[in-house]
Amino acid sequence: MIYGITGNTNKETLWAPVAHLVAWLAERDLPYRLHANVAHGLLERNLILPAAGRERSVDTLAPEVDVILSFGGDGTLLRSAHEVGTLGTPILGINIGRLGFLADVDVSQLSETILRLEDGDYEIDARMVLAVQIEDADASDPFWALNDVVIERGGPAGLIAIDVTVDGASMNRYWADGLIIATPTGSTAYSLAVGGPIVAPGSEVIILSPLAPHSLTVRPVVLPSGCVIEARVVSSRQPYVLAIDGTSTAARSDAVRILIRRAQHRINLIKLADRHYFQTLRTKLSWGRGPQGGSNG
Repeated sequence: MIYGITGNTNKETLWAPVAHLVAWLAERDLPYRLHANVAHGLLERNLILPAAGRERSVDTLAPEVDVILSFGGDGTLLRSAHEVGTLGTPILGINIGRLGFLADVDVSQLSETILRLEDGDYEIDARMVLAVQIEDADASDPFWALNDVVIERGGPAGLIAIDVTVDGASMNRYWADGLIIATPTGSTAYSLAVGGPIVAPGSEVIILSPLAPHSLTVRPVVLPSGCVIEARVVSSRQPYVLAIDGTSTAARSDAVRILIRRAQHRINLIKLADRHYFQTLRTKLSWGRGPQGGSNG
Protein backbone atom coordinates (compact mmCIF):
# COMPACT_ATOMS: atom_id res chain seq x y z
CA MET A 1 0.00 0.00 0.00
CA ILE A 2 1.34 3.43 -0.99
CA TYR A 3 0.48 6.16 1.52
CA GLY A 4 -0.19 9.73 0.44
CA ILE A 5 0.47 12.37 3.08
CA THR A 6 -1.17 15.78 3.09
CA GLY A 7 -2.34 18.22 5.73
CA ASN A 8 -3.09 21.73 6.87
CA THR A 9 0.24 23.50 6.42
CA ASN A 10 -1.05 26.52 8.38
CA LYS A 11 -0.97 24.47 11.59
CA GLU A 12 2.38 24.19 13.36
CA THR A 13 1.07 21.02 15.01
CA LEU A 14 1.28 19.34 11.59
CA TRP A 15 5.02 19.06 11.23
CA ALA A 16 6.17 16.89 14.15
CA PRO A 17 3.69 14.02 13.60
CA VAL A 18 4.22 14.04 9.83
CA ALA A 19 7.99 13.97 10.24
CA HIS A 20 7.62 11.09 12.71
CA LEU A 21 5.37 9.23 10.29
CA VAL A 22 7.79 9.68 7.37
CA ALA A 23 10.66 8.28 9.46
CA TRP A 24 8.45 5.43 10.73
CA LEU A 25 7.37 4.45 7.21
CA ALA A 26 10.96 4.63 5.91
CA GLU A 27 12.20 2.35 8.71
CA ARG A 28 9.65 -0.28 7.67
CA ASP A 29 10.21 0.20 3.94
CA LEU A 30 6.58 1.23 3.45
CA PRO A 31 6.17 3.41 0.34
CA TYR A 32 4.74 6.92 0.63
CA ARG A 33 4.31 10.16 -1.30
CA LEU A 34 4.21 13.68 0.13
CA HIS A 35 2.00 16.45 -1.15
CA ALA A 36 4.35 19.09 -2.55
CA ASN A 37 3.31 21.69 0.03
CA VAL A 38 3.96 19.28 2.90
CA ALA A 39 7.31 18.22 1.46
CA HIS A 40 8.33 21.87 1.13
CA GLY A 41 7.39 22.58 4.75
CA LEU A 42 9.33 19.57 6.05
CA LEU A 43 12.41 20.54 4.04
CA GLU A 44 12.13 24.14 5.20
CA ARG A 45 12.20 22.93 8.80
CA ASN A 46 15.01 20.40 8.15
CA LEU A 47 12.75 17.55 9.24
CA ILE A 48 13.54 15.26 6.29
CA LEU A 49 16.53 14.75 4.01
CA PRO A 50 16.48 16.84 0.81
CA ALA A 51 16.64 13.74 -1.40
CA ALA A 52 13.59 12.22 0.30
CA GLY A 53 11.67 15.47 -0.09
CA ARG A 54 12.38 15.73 -3.81
CA GLU A 55 11.89 12.06 -4.70
CA ARG A 56 8.66 11.54 -2.76
CA SER A 57 7.00 14.88 -3.55
CA VAL A 58 4.00 15.10 -5.92
CA ASP A 59 1.57 17.88 -6.76
CA THR A 60 -1.46 15.59 -6.88
CA LEU A 61 -1.63 12.58 -4.56
CA ALA A 62 -4.78 10.76 -5.64
CA PRO A 63 -3.48 9.11 -8.86
CA GLU A 64 -0.22 8.08 -7.18
CA VAL A 65 -1.32 6.42 -3.93
CA ASP A 66 -3.64 3.78 -2.46
CA VAL A 67 -4.77 5.84 0.52
CA ILE A 68 -4.49 9.50 1.54
CA LEU A 69 -3.66 10.40 5.14
CA SER A 70 -5.14 13.86 5.71
CA PHE A 71 -3.68 15.64 8.77
CA GLY A 72 -5.82 18.43 10.18
CA GLY A 73 -9.52 18.72 10.89
CA ASP A 74 -12.73 18.30 8.96
CA GLY A 75 -11.96 21.29 6.73
CA THR A 76 -8.66 19.75 5.69
CA LEU A 77 -10.37 16.47 4.90
CA LEU A 78 -12.93 18.29 2.74
CA ARG A 79 -10.09 19.86 0.77
CA SER A 80 -8.50 16.44 0.37
CA ALA A 81 -11.82 15.06 -0.86
CA HIS A 82 -12.05 17.76 -3.53
CA GLU A 83 -8.51 16.97 -4.66
CA VAL A 84 -9.47 13.30 -5.00
CA GLY A 85 -12.63 14.16 -6.93
CA THR A 86 -14.06 11.22 -8.85
CA LEU A 87 -10.92 9.06 -8.62
CA GLY A 88 -12.19 7.25 -5.53
CA THR A 89 -8.90 7.15 -3.59
CA PRO A 90 -9.80 6.43 0.06
CA ILE A 91 -9.06 9.11 2.66
CA LEU A 92 -8.25 8.70 6.34
CA GLY A 93 -8.61 11.82 8.49
CA ILE A 94 -5.91 12.24 11.14
CA ASN A 95 -6.97 14.80 13.72
CA ILE A 96 -4.32 17.22 14.99
CA GLY A 97 -6.68 19.59 16.77
CA ARG A 98 -10.16 19.25 18.19
CA LEU A 99 -11.98 16.02 17.53
CA GLY A 100 -13.77 16.16 14.19
CA PHE A 101 -16.69 14.22 12.77
CA LEU A 102 -14.66 13.28 9.68
CA ALA A 103 -11.06 13.43 10.91
CA ASP A 104 -11.69 11.21 13.91
CA VAL A 105 -8.41 9.25 14.28
CA ASP A 106 -6.21 10.85 16.92
CA VAL A 107 -2.61 11.50 15.92
CA SER A 108 -1.43 9.46 18.92
CA GLN A 109 -3.01 6.37 17.30
CA LEU A 110 -1.20 6.82 13.99
CA SER A 111 1.37 3.97 14.12
CA GLU A 112 -1.24 1.50 15.33
CA THR A 113 -3.60 2.68 12.59
CA ILE A 114 -1.04 2.16 9.81
CA LEU A 115 -0.41 -1.38 11.02
CA ARG A 116 -4.14 -2.05 10.91
CA LEU A 117 -4.32 -0.70 7.37
CA GLU A 118 -1.47 -3.01 6.38
CA ASP A 119 -3.42 -5.95 7.87
CA GLY A 120 -6.58 -4.94 6.02
CA ASP A 121 -8.37 -4.25 9.30
CA TYR A 122 -10.53 -1.38 8.07
CA GLU A 123 -13.69 -0.60 6.13
CA ILE A 124 -14.47 1.74 3.23
CA ASP A 125 -17.25 4.17 4.08
CA ALA A 126 -18.65 5.48 0.77
CA ARG A 127 -20.22 8.88 1.41
CA MET A 128 -22.97 10.41 -0.71
CA VAL A 129 -22.12 13.57 -2.64
CA LEU A 130 -24.30 16.35 -4.08
CA ALA A 131 -23.87 17.47 -7.69
CA VAL A 132 -24.44 21.21 -8.18
CA GLN A 133 -25.34 22.77 -11.51
CA ILE A 134 -25.28 26.58 -11.70
CA GLU A 135 -27.19 28.09 -14.59
CA ASP A 136 -24.55 30.50 -15.89
CA ALA A 137 -21.44 28.56 -14.84
CA ASP A 138 -19.02 26.79 -17.15
CA ALA A 139 -20.44 23.28 -17.67
CA SER A 140 -16.91 21.89 -18.03
CA ASP A 141 -16.20 22.76 -14.38
CA PRO A 142 -18.74 20.70 -12.39
CA PHE A 143 -19.39 21.50 -8.74
CA TRP A 144 -20.09 18.97 -6.03
CA ALA A 145 -20.34 18.91 -2.25
CA LEU A 146 -19.52 16.28 0.34
CA ASN A 147 -20.92 18.44 3.17
CA ASP A 148 -23.28 21.12 1.93
CA VAL A 149 -24.35 23.82 -0.47
CA VAL A 150 -25.15 27.14 1.23
CA ILE A 151 -27.06 30.07 -0.25
CA GLU A 152 -26.60 33.02 2.10
CA ARG A 153 -27.19 36.76 2.01
CA GLY A 154 -23.97 38.60 1.35
CA GLY A 155 -24.75 42.29 1.76
CA PRO A 156 -26.24 44.55 4.42
CA ALA A 157 -28.79 43.20 6.87
CA GLY A 158 -31.94 41.98 5.19
CA LEU A 159 -33.68 38.78 4.16
CA ILE A 160 -33.37 37.06 0.81
CA ALA A 161 -36.18 35.12 -0.85
CA ILE A 162 -35.30 31.67 -2.19
CA ASP A 163 -37.78 29.77 -4.33
CA VAL A 164 -37.35 26.00 -4.00
CA THR A 165 -38.91 23.33 -6.19
CA VAL A 166 -38.53 19.56 -5.76
CA ASP A 167 -38.87 17.42 -8.89
CA GLY A 168 -40.55 20.37 -10.57
CA ALA A 169 -43.16 20.90 -7.84
CA SER A 170 -43.13 24.16 -5.90
CA MET A 171 -42.11 23.50 -2.28
CA ASN A 172 -41.59 26.85 -0.58
CA ARG A 173 -40.41 30.41 -0.89
CA TYR A 174 -37.92 30.79 1.95
CA TRP A 175 -37.67 34.30 3.43
CA ALA A 176 -34.52 33.91 5.47
CA ASP A 177 -30.85 34.72 5.82
CA GLY A 178 -30.20 31.73 3.61
CA LEU A 179 -30.63 28.01 3.04
CA ILE A 180 -28.37 25.01 3.63
CA ILE A 181 -28.73 21.93 1.41
CA ALA A 182 -26.74 19.19 3.13
CA THR A 183 -25.77 15.55 2.76
CA PRO A 184 -25.93 13.14 5.71
CA THR A 185 -22.19 13.82 6.13
CA GLY A 186 -22.92 17.55 6.30
CA SER A 187 -25.75 17.09 8.78
CA THR A 188 -23.24 17.53 11.63
CA ALA A 189 -21.71 20.68 10.13
CA TYR A 190 -23.41 24.04 9.45
CA SER A 191 -26.84 22.40 9.24
CA LEU A 192 -26.55 21.13 12.82
CA ALA A 193 -25.60 24.62 14.05
CA VAL A 194 -28.90 26.04 12.78
CA GLY A 195 -31.06 23.28 14.22
CA GLY A 196 -30.99 20.70 11.46
CA PRO A 197 -31.25 16.97 12.24
CA ILE A 198 -28.33 14.61 12.76
CA VAL A 199 -28.49 11.98 10.00
CA ALA A 200 -26.42 8.79 10.00
CA PRO A 201 -23.95 8.71 7.07
CA GLY A 202 -25.46 5.66 5.37
CA SER A 203 -28.83 7.36 4.94
CA GLU A 204 -29.76 8.31 1.37
CA VAL A 205 -31.33 11.72 1.99
CA ILE A 206 -30.85 15.45 1.38
CA ILE A 207 -31.47 17.93 4.21
CA LEU A 208 -32.80 21.46 3.74
CA SER A 209 -32.14 23.72 6.74
CA PRO A 210 -33.14 27.40 6.59
CA LEU A 211 -30.94 30.08 8.12
CA ALA A 212 -32.95 32.33 10.49
CA PRO A 213 -36.25 31.98 8.61
CA HIS A 214 -38.75 34.82 8.87
CA SER A 215 -41.53 32.38 9.85
CA LEU A 216 -41.21 30.10 12.89
CA THR A 217 -43.27 27.46 11.09
CA VAL A 218 -40.50 26.91 8.52
CA ARG A 219 -38.50 23.93 9.75
CA PRO A 220 -35.73 21.71 8.37
CA VAL A 221 -36.94 19.17 5.80
CA VAL A 222 -35.47 15.77 4.87
CA LEU A 223 -35.92 14.71 1.24
CA PRO A 224 -35.13 11.47 -0.61
CA SER A 225 -31.75 11.51 -2.33
CA GLY A 226 -33.25 10.70 -5.73
CA CYS A 227 -35.01 14.05 -6.05
CA VAL A 228 -33.86 17.10 -8.01
CA ILE A 229 -33.90 20.38 -6.08
CA GLU A 230 -34.00 23.73 -7.84
CA ALA A 231 -33.22 26.85 -5.80
CA ARG A 232 -33.44 30.40 -7.12
CA VAL A 233 -32.94 33.66 -5.24
CA VAL A 234 -35.69 36.00 -6.38
CA SER A 235 -35.08 39.10 -4.24
CA SER A 236 -32.51 40.67 -6.53
CA ARG A 237 -32.02 43.78 -4.38
CA GLN A 238 -30.03 41.76 -1.83
CA PRO A 239 -26.74 40.18 -3.02
CA TYR A 240 -26.06 36.64 -1.91
CA VAL A 241 -23.17 34.18 -1.69
CA LEU A 242 -23.17 30.61 -2.95
CA ALA A 243 -20.74 28.40 -0.99
CA ILE A 244 -19.96 24.75 -1.71
CA ASP A 245 -18.24 22.83 1.10
CA GLY A 246 -17.26 26.14 2.67
CA THR A 247 -15.73 27.63 -0.49
CA SER A 248 -17.57 30.61 -1.93
CA THR A 249 -18.08 30.25 -5.66
CA ALA A 250 -19.96 33.45 -6.38
CA ALA A 251 -21.52 36.61 -4.94
CA ARG A 252 -24.59 37.44 -6.97
CA SER A 253 -27.45 39.87 -7.12
CA ASP A 254 -29.46 38.40 -10.01
CA ALA A 255 -31.75 35.37 -10.18
CA VAL A 256 -29.81 32.22 -11.11
CA ARG A 257 -31.15 28.65 -11.16
CA ILE A 258 -29.16 26.25 -8.98
CA LEU A 259 -29.90 22.56 -9.51
CA ILE A 260 -28.86 20.10 -6.81
CA ARG A 261 -29.10 16.32 -7.03
CA ARG A 262 -27.24 13.24 -5.83
CA ALA A 263 -23.93 12.92 -7.68
CA GLN A 264 -22.92 9.78 -9.53
CA HIS A 265 -19.65 9.44 -7.63
CA ARG A 266 -18.98 9.03 -3.90
CA ILE A 267 -16.13 9.95 -1.58
CA ASN A 268 -14.50 6.98 0.12
CA LEU A 269 -13.47 7.43 3.74
CA ILE A 270 -11.51 4.84 5.69
CA LYS A 271 -13.07 3.74 8.95
CA LEU A 272 -11.50 1.43 11.51
CA ALA A 273 -13.79 -1.43 12.43
CA ASP A 274 -14.01 -0.42 16.11
CA ARG A 275 -14.51 3.30 15.42
CA HIS A 276 -18.27 3.73 15.15
CA TYR A 277 -20.10 6.89 14.10
CA PHE A 278 -22.08 6.90 17.35
CA GLN A 279 -18.84 6.83 19.33
CA THR A 280 -17.80 10.04 17.57
CA LEU A 281 -21.19 11.60 18.29
CA ARG A 282 -21.01 10.71 21.98
CA THR A 283 -17.53 12.17 22.31
CA LYS A 284 -18.06 15.29 20.21
CA LEU A 285 -21.49 16.17 21.59
CA SER A 286 -20.92 14.96 25.18
CA TRP A 287 -23.89 12.61 25.02
CA GLY A 288 -24.65 10.44 28.06
CA ARG A 289 -23.08 12.75 30.64
CA GLY A 290 -24.95 13.62 33.80
CA PRO A 291 -25.45 17.13 35.22
CA GLN A 292 -22.03 17.11 36.89
CA GLY A 293 -20.22 15.73 33.83
CA GLY A 294 -20.51 12.08 34.89
CA SER A 295 -22.08 9.20 33.02
CA ASN A 296 -25.72 8.27 33.49
CA GLY A 297 -25.16 4.62 32.77
